[in-house]
Amino acid sequence: MIKESIDHAALARQIADIATLEGEFVLRSGQVSHRYFDKYRFEGTPALLKPLAQAMAALLPADTEIIAGLELGGVPLATAISLETGLPAAFIRKEAKTYGTCRAIEGQDVAGRRVTFIEDVISTGGAVKDAYQLAIGEKAEVLGVVCAIWRGEGAARIDGVPELGVFPVFTRADLENAR
Repeated sequence: MIKESIDHAALARQIADIATLEGEFVLRSGQVSHRYFDKYRFEGTPALLKPLAQAMAALLPADTEIIAGLELGGVPLATAISLETGLPAAFIRKEAKTYGTCRAIEGQDVAGRRVTFIEDVISTGGAVKDAYQLAIGEKAEVLGVVCAIWRGEGAARIDGVPELGVFPVFTRADLENAR
């Protein structure tokens, strides 16, 4: 799947340089952080998005049939990974929309398929847990979640779904040490 070698240390440094903000930030989990990784700064930069997608593609479980980007940050990553791998992409909303298809998972039918989630930054995994429930409800087999950055404490895991594998390209420490 990967066509070229990726210099992880250089990529970590570039992402840290462009995406690290200092201040006081409330995270989705409700935690307060004095350092924030602004995912849109690296997701919107083609020179970073392409090698990041390649690094994430290398972490996909081998039997993945569909990659599923979580709204909103996982969507550009899933699209880029789909272009790198040729795997079809689905997109998981936070909740089903109330018009059109009225679905929470768009782009692919995930029923009976082996799906790997794609996420940008995970602290506790609340959004992943919610997406997991939606995907299971649609009869998908969820293999794990590949994320760009694990910013949580300790080993990468999803609160409420501890059996779900989490495969990060970078940890918070990787990016802090890169600067």
